[in-house]
This record gives sequence, C-alpha cells and structure tokens, in this order.
Amino acid sequence: MVSQLVKITNLTGLSVRPAGNLCTEAMKYKSKITFEHKGSVSNVKSVLSVLGACIKLGDEITLICEGEDEVEALNALTAYIVSGLED
Repeated sequence: MVSQLVKITNLTGLSVRPAGNLCTEAMKYKSKITFEHKGSVSNVKSVLSVLGACIKLGDEITLICEGEDEVEALNALTAYIVSGLED
C-alpha cells in the first residue's frame, strides 16, 4: 500500500466532470484506489463515491493505492490531480 497527500487544483473541485475524469483514469489500474478526506474514505473508481465526498478547490486528500500496480497508479493519479483533472 502506498499513499500521497494531494491538493485539489481544479477550480470546481471534484465536481461531475473532474470526478468522471478521475474515475476514468483510475479504472486503467488494477489496484484498489481510494482517498481519505476528513475521516471518510471514497472509492476513486466510483463517480458517486467521489462526488459524495464534496471535495472543493484547495482541499487536500490522501490518495491510497493498494495492489500490483500501486506505485504506477499513485504516481499517475497524483500527477493527474495536480495538473487539474482536465482531458
């Protein structure tokens, strides 16, 4: 298991489109991918779970990856989040 604290830079936070983009990226990996925010854990491969966390611009989440490609997934998703979650 690997984890990384990541700050959300998208202007709308993890609203519908950025959440969908994040889920699409996460689905490329076999690892279990979640994030923690304010004591809650969300499944990054579920749009509803990500939206339910109500993440806004500037919030920090702890991205957690666990599985055979965990390091690759963590590095790629961290970079994607920092870049703003755009297509």
